[in-house]
Amino acid sequence: MGKTVYNTATTIDGYIADPDNSLEWLFTVPGGHPESEGTEESPLDGFGEFLDNVGAICMGSTTYEWITEHEQLIDNPEKWEYQAPTWVLTSRELPAVPGADIRFARGDVAAVHAEMTEAAGEKDLWIVGGGDLVGQFFDAGLLDEIRVSVAPVFLGGGAPLLPRRILSHHLELVEAKAIGQFANLAYRVK
Repeated sequence: MGKTVYNTATTIDGYIADPDNSLEWLFTVPGGHPESEGTEESPLDGFGEFLDNVGAICMGSTTYEWITEHEQLIDNPEKWEYQAPTWVLTSRELPAVPGADIRFARGDVAAVHAEMTEAAGEKDLWIVGGGDLVGQFFDAGLLDEIRVSVAPVFLGGGAPLLPRRILSHHLELVEAKAIGQFANLAYRVK
């Protein structure tokens, strides 16, 4: 069975999106735009390999809405990048990207995790965000790893990386490396 992994970019002050739920701050950092993958300064280097080992994806409704609007996916569904089935946790009705394997869900993350695990087989589960959704997986004892690419940006507010009190005895640093302007960190959740 694969791992359940939260893999995201964050600012130094711990935000994954600005107060308008935008990721534009990330694209201003050299190496932070998806088109920079494969460059020496991009934390996305190796991200394709990560995605190749992902068998199921989960994201919150705000993350899904931002991606859908930013990429204009309803009108351009060919831009949907993910091959793995994707669960979107939401309490609202949202439009599905035509042709994409998107499954809208409500309620307890444990039930969603069970469905994702079955769909993923031996591959990993990627929890994209937001932070509160990831916190729900942590609270249920279902989060195995946290991977963050820390960007040299301070937002002063926005969507927090992981709005939970998680003390150091729950985390073990397994990787730390500098890539361009980013610090990539990986922690195993104990």
